[in-house]
Amino acid sequence: MERLQPPCLIYFGDVADLGHAKTGLGLIQWRSEFCVGQLRAPGCQVDGGLRDMTIDEAIAAGVRSLVIGVAPAGGNIPETWRSDLARAARAGLDIVSGMHARLADVPEIAAAARESGVRLIDIRTPPKNIPIGTGAKRPGKRLLTVGTDCAVGKKYTALAIEREMRSRGWNADFRATGQTGIMISGGGIPIDSVVSDFISGAAEMLSPAAADDHWDVIEGQGSLSHPSFAGVSLGLLHGAQPDALVLCHDPSRKFLLGTEPGGSFPILPLTQTIEQCLAHAWRVNANARFVGVSVNTSRIPSEERMRLYEKIARETDLPVVDPIKDGVEAIIDNLSSEAAS
Repeated sequence: MERLQPPCLIYFGDVADLGHAKTGLGLIQWRSEFCVGQLRAPGCQVDGGLRDMTIDEAIAAGVRSLVIGVAPAGGNIPETWRSDLARAARAGLDIVSGMHARLADVPEIAAAARESGVRLIDIRTPPKNIPIGTGAKRPGKRLLTVGTDCAVGKKYTALAIEREMRSRGWNADFRATGQTGIMISGGGIPIDSVVSDFISGAAEMLSPAAADDHWDVIEGQGSLSHPSFAGVSLGLLHGAQPDALVLCHDPSRKFLLGTEPGGSFPILPLTQTIEQCLAHAWRVNANARFVGVSVNTSRIPSEERMRLYEKIARETDLPVVDPIKDGVEAIIDNLSSEAAS
């Protein structure tokens, strides 16, 4: 990845929901030292808690990059954003995008960048030398976060787990598989931009053979039960060859993200999702097991949290945490005890 140049201005455009603002919110959460302001268009309903800035104010504050903080379905750059992005490029800001669409393919943005000499950085660009996956067993240990839906905390959970492992002196690395994780960590492979035949190979490439005591903590993508994104989830599950899995869940959701208007696809029960993931994980690693459940309780009243944890723990027989509010110590404790037994 071409390393983005901080300080950064986070562009939220006119996004209406938190789920699609995960790139900007993730950077603010995990790389707050990079982020000095936010730019929101009329109609935006997301607030990352940063100072609202105009492009001129951002330039005056020393900002060097504008990061598109939104990941809409399909990864296109809406018409309504293009004048803002072109104006930022013309003013001298690098434009950093995690979209599937390429910045240079938007004429007004490309022209503005040529005029000012700034960089257009497309994070969702996979390497060209990805092999086909083999499924062959390789040394080292791997933990993969999986989800009941998209945008339920797989990246946050993986980052929190890596941080906790390192704090305990474990040999561990976070492996980014999406645009936000790549921006946070400085490297990785955007798995959802890889041609389908090569997804498992990309996961093997991302997490190669390692020392027996080394843990790769791999950021999950999508959900096996999501009719739009199950393909990337399955390829990643096979290629990651996980020893341990953590299930990520947003209990405030009733339907899969993007399917709410019709209500056709309710979130599956947690136990069904666990069974579904293990059936595929065991194909490449017969010892794969779940070691915890990570829940996003940002929309759950505080007085209901513990009852929710107890209910999920009874259903799954696993430790339950919110990685932001509680940390992930209970999950790592469980992983440690299982490894010792």
